[in-house]
Amino acid sequence: MDWVISDELSLTVGHLVGWVSAGAMIIGGVIPYIPQYKQIKQTQDAEGFSLLVCLALLIANTLRIMFWFGKHFEYPLLIQSFIMNITMFTMIHLCVRVRNKNQIMQARQRIFTDFDSKFFWNWTDFQSYMDCMLVFTIVSSFLMYLLMDYVIFVETVGFLAVFTEAMLGAPQLVKNFKNKSTEGMSITMVALWTFGDIFKTAYFFIREAPLQFWICGCLQVSIDLLILLQVYIYRCNEEPKRSRSRRGD
Repeated sequence: MDWVISDELSLTVGHLVGWVSAGAMIIGGVIPYIPQYKQIKQTQDAEGFSLLVCLALLIANTLRIMFWFGKHFEYPLLIQSFIMNITMFTMIHLCVRVRNKNQIMQARQRIFTDFDSKFFWNWTDFQSYMDCMLVFTIVSSFLMYLLMDYVIFVETVGFLAVFTEAMLGAPQLVKNFKNKSTEGMSITMVALWTFGDIFKTAYFFIREAPLQFWICGCLQVSIDLLILLQVYIYRCNEEPKRSRSRRGD
């Protein structure tokens, strides 16, 4: 009787851990962007946040949704992709609104249908970002429908999805390097990125997700750690400048 109770208890605990892990996967990706959203809204300054991060995640999660139709994986990962896309559009909407509001002189409107590569993903209206992703979704859906029976194509889509997501921190890494500063970037966001990506990579490995998922997860964690290293290096360099500035005042 004792072993029956023990088995039932372990089964219940196992299910509970599984449900909690799945729930964390679904909403965990959104949490790092909450402090960044609040910071932009409070300061009315979106210059420290790279919209290319949103582009990388929108492409990655759209491709991941397409990949699911060619090779089914766990539903929590699929649901997470839809939620992340909604989150990224929310971030873009805020950034576009803040940037337009902060313009001293009204510049010429830049929209998606201008088809000007110099202003790609740097448009002045939110609708252009929606239109761009709509075109991308239609094209990728059509290709998946035509080539779904080809394993190489499906696996390539899966790799591109997770590789693009793995590189989502790269635009922020480059922006920080060019500016030699992490001013305007939420450190809490990057710390949560790192924690979430470590959890996600472990989840991929334990749940035996496709190989592409956990290999690119390791790459993603590496980029997160490099950004945190930038925070340490640039903040140490910025501190003496602030001290000299205060003394000059």
